Amino acid sequence: MEGAENQRVARRLEEVAVLLAEQGANPFRVEAYRGGAEVVRRLREPVSSLLAREGIAGLRALPGIGESLARSVRELTLTGRLPMLDRLRGEADPVALLATVPGIGRGTAERLHHDLGLDSLEDLEAAAQDGRLSAIAGLGAKRVAGILDSLESRLARVRRAARGAEPAAPAGGEPGVEEILDVDREYRERAAAGGLKRIAPRRFNPSGAAWLPILHTHRGARHYTVLFSNTARAHRLGKTEDWVVLYYDGGDGERQCTVVTSERGPLRGRRVVRGREEECLALLGASS
Repeated sequence: MEGAENQRVARRLEEVAVLLAEQGANPFRVEAYRGGAEVVRRLREPVSSLLAREGIAGLRALPGIGESLARSVRELTLTGRLPMLDRLRGEADPVALLATVPGIGRGTAERLHHDLGLDSLEDLEAAAQDGRLSAIAGLGAKRVAGILDSLESRLARVRRAARGAEPAAPAGGEPGVEEILDVDREYRERAAAGGLKRIAPRRFNPSGAAWLPILHTHRGARHYTVLFSNTARAHRLGKTEDWVVLYYDGGDGERQCTVVTSERGPLRGRRVVRGREEECLALLGASS
């Protein structure tokens, strides 16, 4: 049916707007997704045709469509899903996504998600290319090469759609650990006070209880979505009220990091950003 594709994308954007509003997100962000849904719905051609012809730059040229919203429209158009929407629904399962790649089992996927902060196939590809996968036991050169081959074919469609688009400027640059730790503090304080909307995650929640607090906040122009970790490893180690996962705007897409309570060394007992412990230690020294 003509226009069905645009209607499908628009409905998903509207659902994002509804969930953001219910969960207390910035009203301007809510309105951006509502407005984006209306723009897509009124397009005179399928959004996939526009994307194939002009790439993501064509989406950004539409009225009211910024960089982050353009990426959401592209993801919905090419794959039919949006990780952010899964997360807002309480259905996100990055471990299952990583485990669909040949050569990566469920256990390895858990470690890649938690230890390296990998949340998407694009994250996995970058980690394979920059050598981070080699640091994970059992992932030798041959296995990493096989993972890259598999990812190349799966991501080819996205690459074709994005071809010709100029690189986007970072949204305020990579946040410093001081900002990340401040967002972590805000989340844990508001969660403890019962002041956050709670969602019912699909995974590890047989009763369907709405127990997982979710925070939408911002620092300057950078938006954050924050939740306690709901991975198998977090449950197994009893860290579901300690490990905090932050998703935030990045120049080339959404990024994430994890904040935990350090259990050893000079940062023992303090909150640290995984993978950025040296920066946290320097921050501690500067504040002493």
